[in-house]
Parts: sequence; C-alpha cells; structure tokens
Amino acid sequence: MSVHVLRPLAPPRRVPDLRAATLAEISCASSLDGAGMGFLAASLPEGPVLWAQDRLTRREAGTPFLPGLGRWLLRADLSRPADVLTAMEDALACPAISAVVGEIWGDPAALDFTATRRLALRAEAAGRPCWLLRRAGSANASAARLRWRVTAFPSDPGQDDPAAPGDPLWRVELFRSRLSPPGAWLVRHEREGNGTSDRLGFSALAAGRAVVEPAAADGQGGAG
Repeated sequence: MSVHVLRPLAPPRRVPDLRAATLAEISCASSLDGAGMGFLAASLPEGPVLWAQDRLTRREAGTPFLPGLGRWLLRADLSRPADVLTAMEDALACPAISAVVGEIWGDPAALDFTATRRLALRAEAAGRPCWLLRRAGSANASAARLRWRVTAFPSDPGQDDPAAPGDPLWRVELFRSRLSPPGAWLVRHEREGNGTSDRLGFSALAAGRAVVEPAAADGQGGAG
C-alpha cells in the first residue's frame, strides 16, 4: 500500500474568480465522476442556490444529497434539458437566489451556443454566478466564459487517521476562458471548523514535474 502526499509545487498562477457573475461550465472526466460536483459545490456563494437536473442525469448520476451539503439548496427535478435551461434563466431573474446550477446529460439539441449565450447574458445582467455541469457531453461550442475540466486526485492522509483519506483533492483545468488566462491547478477542499463553510486552496501544476511523490505506507512523509 502506498500513500500519496502533496509536495510543494510551482507558485500558483492567478486563480480565476470562481464566483464571477457569469456562466461557467464544468466537464467531468467520466459520466459518473463526482469530482466536478464536489468542486462546484465548494465554489458556490452563500445563500439559496437553485440546482436543476434533467431526467437522464438523475437516472445515471443521482441527485445531490441535501442534508450532506449543509446549505440551503432548492432542487428542481425536471424532465428535458430544455426545461433545465428555462428554469436556470427564470432563477437568474429571481433576486432571492444567490447562484444557479444546471446539470444536463450528453449533447442535447437544446444545449446549443445560443442557449449558453442567453444564460451568460442573464447571469451577467443579474450579477450572480451560473454553473452548467456537463456529464457524458462533448466540449462543443459554448458561450460559457469559464470552461473547466475536473478530475479526482488522491488525497493526503487524514490528520486523525493516516489510513483514512484527508481533504478532497481535484485536478482542475481551465481550458477556455474569456476572463483570465487558462491554466491547471491542484485544488484542495478544506472544511472550516463549523463544518459548513468551504475553502479552496489552489496550487499550480509544475510543467515536467511529478505532481505527487509516493510516501511510506505508514503515512509519515510530511506534506509541504
């Protein structure tokens, strides 16, 4: 058995504003990878969030577990991708909503460049972030200002039990952006003491260097 310990990496590039008032898009490494949802949930602002899913997403990937998120989430279980897009637009016009999330499966005809442009303009006019979580889809034309790829990464050992996983780690790639330069980071999700507030720590991925190094099985190798 080997345990991976995160080593110091290159100085981080400028991290994009995860809560920018615009449309951002996350593509998952696989259709059932939960890393994209975890990264997204940790990036959301305080306040009520509308989370809309189409039928195929719920059937194939499940639904958010509301008690486990520790926040006020309004879940919209819808049938068609077009219904999800309509609900997202309507929610962006509601001043009581702090952010909007939509999950859509595959590459439906309703999710074209025009639909994403409408969402981007609505989010920017409303002054609140809007996220589109793509599963089993292609990186086709989109007006999203930030486009991410997120994959899971082996976590550090737990602080209380070296045999248990520690804080979640993700490898995130900003492969297209109209707000900041693209880049890739290793992102650590840290829970605050009260268990309800989230903090994301970004470390740049160094070109030509190993991201992790194997540590002893007893987990005594120290993190930088």
